[in-house]
Amino acid sequence: MSDEIASPTSVATAGTPGRGAAPQTGRGFGVDIGGSGVKGAPVDLATGELLDERYRIPTPQPATPEAVAEAVAEVCAHFEWTGPLGCTVPAVVTSGVARSAANIDKSWIGTDVEALLRKATGASAVAAVNDADAAGVAEVAYGAAKGRGGVVIVLTLGTGIGSALVVDGVLVPNTELGHLEIDGHDAEKRAADSAREREDLSWKDWAARLDRYLKHVEMLFSPSLFVLGGGVSKKSEKFLPLLSLDTPVIPAELRNNAGIAGAALLAAGRG
Repeated sequence: MSDEIASPTSVATAGTPGRGAAPQTGRGFGVDIGGSGVKGAPVDLATGELLDERYRIPTPQPATPEAVAEAVAEVCAHFEWTGPLGCTVPAVVTSGVARSAANIDKSWIGTDVEALLRKATGASAVAAVNDADAAGVAEVAYGAAKGRGGVVIVLTLGTGIGSALVVDGVLVPNTELGHLEIDGHDAEKRAADSAREREDLSWKDWAARLDRYLKHVEMLFSPSLFVLGGGVSKKSEKFLPLLSLDTPVIPAELRNNAGIAGAALLAAGRG
């Protein structure tokens, strides 16, 4: 596989021929559904930069599909947006349908997210995507992994471990690599940033756990690059030098805007 891809915005999704195959230009729109907030903004599809300040409203409680759809509609209405909409969901999403639910109501499981949001927002098209996948797409298109080919793995280290696998610009969705079993444990239970905080681990002790996890992923996928995101990426100098991988490891760049930018880019191919 090559070390570079032809265009920083030529990100496609596996199983969707032609989607994202050419560089995207103009404006897109992304919404990021989180456990505490629903936020969105218009996006410059050439650069990934937000074209206006993010509009954020608290995630409804309980976070049922209908309640959250109303919140997404409010975000879209704030910007008077009715074009293609990209929306992240903290869930596995296949063919527009949520197959799991994390930090949102369990009634999301089995919900046709794209149909729900089209009806609620009046958007011309909707692309629903796993939140970690959207962040990964953005880092490859606009951020830390811009222009890198081969197998790029973006991991978000927070309450759990989210993952995005991008191969020569093509997203392989819903990898859920945080749930790999390592030494008899769900990997994210021991190597997520929440484990460091919960167990009051030193950076050295936590880095040893993270290193063990990353080496396992490295063995399985032989990636050309790891990109580590999540809030802890702001303190990468405290743990990256303690890792002993053969694969380069770098911190993410887009942070809180990654989900919005990635969702907007993926939706642009639907419009």
